[in-house]
Amino acid sequence: MTIDIMKGIMIPLIGTSLGSGAVFVLAKGMNKTMQRILTGFAGGVMIAASIWSLLIPAMDQASHMGKLSFVPAAAGFWAGVLFLLFLDRHIPHMHMDQQAEGPESNMDKNIMLVLAVAMHNLPEGMAVGAIWAGIMSGNSAVSMAAAIALSIGIAIQNFPEGAIISMPLRSNGMKKSKAFMYGVASGIVEPIGALLTIMAAKFVLPLLPFTLSFAAGAMIYVVVEELIPEMSAGEHSNIGTIFFAVGFSVMMILDVALG
Repeated sequence: MTIDIMKGIMIPLIGTSLGSGAVFVLAKGMNKTMQRILTGFAGGVMIAASIWSLLIPAMDQASHMGKLSFVPAAAGFWAGVLFLLFLDRHIPHMHMDQQAEGPESNMDKNIMLVLAVAMHNLPEGMAVGAIWAGIMSGNSAVSMAAAIALSIGIAIQNFPEGAIISMPLRSNGMKKSKAFMYGVASGIVEPIGALLTIMAAKFVLPLLPFTLSFAAGAMIYVVVEELIPEMSAGEHSNIGTIFFAVGFSVMMILDVALG
């Protein structure tokens, strides 16, 4: 595995770490409006990445199947959705619209909140791993620029996720350094997921279209199940929807311009 690929799969973790570092800069906790803005933006990035960076390349990769080129993409998409549904049902965790209360006496809640974000970061890591696996295989349907664009796009949407973890923990009284480490810990699963996907793809390269669409299905499940309800919670507001569109546009521009 080349140094460039190792750097590429680490880019998303940098985004999470920078977002978690908001506890050292912002004196006050994150208000509901800011949470909606960040969550909406993250959701838009993930949907755009799923379409332009994963599903379209998956179908391009299977173009030799003619009108049936959608089959691997559709199968992988549903496998990704069902996989996240299984994790959601069987791994104890808090949902994004729930907040941990207190730094020590409610440690289990804090851990479950981090676990929730870590679980949702897994498909993002798989997405990065799948597209870099395509680069390693020399696949013409995946370009180096597209792989870098996806890594940067995931890093951008990881910034608000890191803040969404660390800032509420800080507001509940946790030390800044500890809240920061919780935020970073939630993102460590991404490079791990990317490495595992690359290792698996090395042995099953013909399944690359399935792998790409699997990651897309898993990411879209996270957006619909967690991020959209979070950005729409409480009194009616259009701010989350607006920044969902902003995030979608940013990722679309990144992928098309760099890809």
